Amino acid sequence: MIQFFYENLPESVNTDYKTWLEEIILSEGKKIGEINYIFCDDEYLLKVNQDYLQHDYYTDIITFDYVKGKTISGEIFVSLQRISDNASTLSKNFEEELRRVLAHGILHLSGYKDKTEEEEKLMRSKEDFYLAKYN
Repeated sequence: MIQFFYENLPESVNTDYKTWLEEIILSEGKKIGEINYIFCDDEYLLKVNQDYLQHDYYTDIITFDYVKGKTISGEIFVSLQRISDNASTLSKNFEEELRRVLAHGILHLSGYKDKTEEEEKLMRSKEDFYLAKYN
């Protein structure tokens, strides 16, 4: 089950992405468990980053992995402020950048990493593949 929550924000985001996100999970050969997206502002996500990861910087997404076997579960925190800023910087629209980040979280839970250049290249390729399937 995929659910959407809000921290420090009004409910203001299109969340009609459940079917598409479920399709990503199934396409990756995984099962759907409990997945919670928590939309928040920069300050909320910075505090999560500091408290749980000991990182002192802003980010657009933090994924907590509760995967068991092939069942995908986790909490995915998303800063809508970062997404808006990144969309502007990358000359993308907000919805497209939001979809990229939502897919990014699912891909992390599916086992993809992005720490090395090679891992990041594969992650971007997967994001692009699934973004094309949305449209």
